[in-house]
Amino acid sequence: MKRTILGTSFAALFTAVSAMADTAVLTNYADIAEAKFGDSASTAKVLGAAVEALIADPSEDNLVAARAAWVAARVPYQQTEVYRFGNAIVDDWEGKVNAWPLDEGLIDYVDPSYGVDTDENPLGVANVIANPTLTVNGVDIDATNITPEFLAETLHEADEVEANVATGYHAIEFLLWGQDLNGTNAGAGARPTTDFAANDACTGGNCARRADFLKAATDLLISDLVWMTAQWGDGGAAREAVLENEALGLSSMLTGMGSLSYGETAGERMRLGLMLNDPEEEHDCFSDNTHNSHFYNGLGVQNVYLGSYTRIDGTVISGASLSGLVAAKDGDLDAEMQGKLSATMVALGAIKDAAEGGFSYDMMLEAGNAEGEALIMGGVNGLVDQTKSIERVVGALGLDGIAVEGSDSLDNPNAVFQ
Repeated sequence: MKRTILGTSFAALFTAVSAMADTAVLTNYADIAEAKFGDSASTAKVLGAAVEALIADPSEDNLVAARAAWVAARVPYQQTEVYRFGNAIVDDWEGKVNAWPLDEGLIDYVDPSYGVDTDENPLGVANVIANPTLTVNGVDIDATNITPEFLAETLHEADEVEANVATGYHAIEFLLWGQDLNGTNAGAGARPTTDFAANDACTGGNCARRADFLKAATDLLISDLVWMTAQWGDGGAAREAVLENEALGLSSMLTGMGSLSYGETAGERMRLGLMLNDPEEEHDCFSDNTHNSHFYNGLGVQNVYLGSYTRIDGTVISGASLSGLVAAKDGDLDAEMQGKLSATMVALGAIKDAAEGGFSYDMMLEAGNAEGEALIMGGVNGLVDQTKSIERVVGALGLDGIAVEGSDSLDNPNAVFQ
């Protein structure tokens, strides 16, 4: 009888300790999310100040500074994307800040080669900056005042078309760089500073409205990121959601890791563009910053598994991790998972290094460019391979099977060309 009681007590103690370990992992996961979104908000505020300086004095130096601030702001944000897919609050919100691709003709002037409005998107070249009135779903809309509220509530995804992106990083990117008309040749967008100039110096027309759009979109981005940061703070809805059920919380972590690795980054953002040899499929296509977007997506997956994140000020947040949970059950699997994450970062780092050395991502996409294809497929293969280990981790932790996002480019390549 004593043995039975002791055995039962030990089992209960083991369960309690296991639950405490899970809670510690989830708490650290939420702490890192709060830090990542906080860094995203901080860098967006720096971008906001740079945008205000550009509007006040549209000089070449101020345009360069605003573009640099945008690129810097992408570093922490891209590392947050691993919180998508498994966290509904992030998925429901994400389209406001990182929707892509976009029909830039909705926002501003575009090259004639861009085309015209179509039945698929009646607002594809609406150019709201040039037109203070537009028609949405058959209703005339007053667009005289370009405010954050107008962008968020009226223009973004107007006519229920997802490509009508009026808010977030990529709308700002387009306004800072303009279209990249270089195809698979070197070069990013080349919007002139005079597109923000006053009076007779204005090029592109409607410079004051262009400045209004840029400021409204940047102000909205800041407020959206501040809001999401709070959701991961003490008592925030996102934090509470992952902590209320350990098994579901861990599944959310692994769902985000698997889906960002496989369907989103390896598939929709990398393999698809390579199959189509289309620079329009670049994630940061106006700025030629795509190599960084892929790299920091990969880093986001890695730092969730390891439970560690280096903030923009150099401080490190580190604590209980999925790696620790897996190592306690299967040390070989943990070593495998860590090894594959590291291999992926080496492959994504090779893309980053090549792009920063002058071999830009859109050049890698050129049909018949064997070097570019090898670089991109190195990243794709690493991301796909690490997803297989992520699925093994799910089993090792005794969690229900997770639903990893797919992509026709990986799962049914023939469908891409149909």
